[in-house]
Amino acid sequence: MDAHGDWGQAGFVALGEEECFELLARETFGRVGLTMGSIPVVLPVNYHFVDGAIHFRTGEGAKLKAASQNAVVAFQVDQVDPIYHAGWSVLAVGEARVLEDATTMSWASHLPLRAWAPGVRDRFVRIVPEFISGRRIIPGHDEPLPWP
Repeated sequence: MDAHGDWGQAGFVALGEEECFELLARETFGRVGLTMGSIPVVLPVNYHFVDGAIHFRTGEGAKLKAASQNAVVAFQVDQVDPIYHAGWSVLAVGEARVLEDATTMSWASHLPLRAWAPGVRDRFVRIVPEFISGRRIIPGHDEPLPWP
């Protein structure tokens, strides 16, 4: 087992850092993992990856509270193909920070960040990945289903 886990399994390919960043930049929907008390919570967000950082809008709640405390969070994005049993997943870990100064908030307000869910999301959060890893699942390595 290497530093990324058991990447040596047939059908798995570890992604390099550059490819992980490219995949983060390609998508717009991911999940933020944080801790509420001692409970892990994973919450969906619409995001935009630019200038080496993940940006999303939020309102009052767990995500804003974590970012206000500069909590270390996990961010995960993936794409799957259920027909061919293939896909990829990228995990980024870093501190969540609320954007506070007027210049940065003005800049962030022009990002293509539109929440799908209703509600007021007038705060911006930035996560600069300090660790990033990913893997791709290659099709054709699953075992055949047993037939009666």
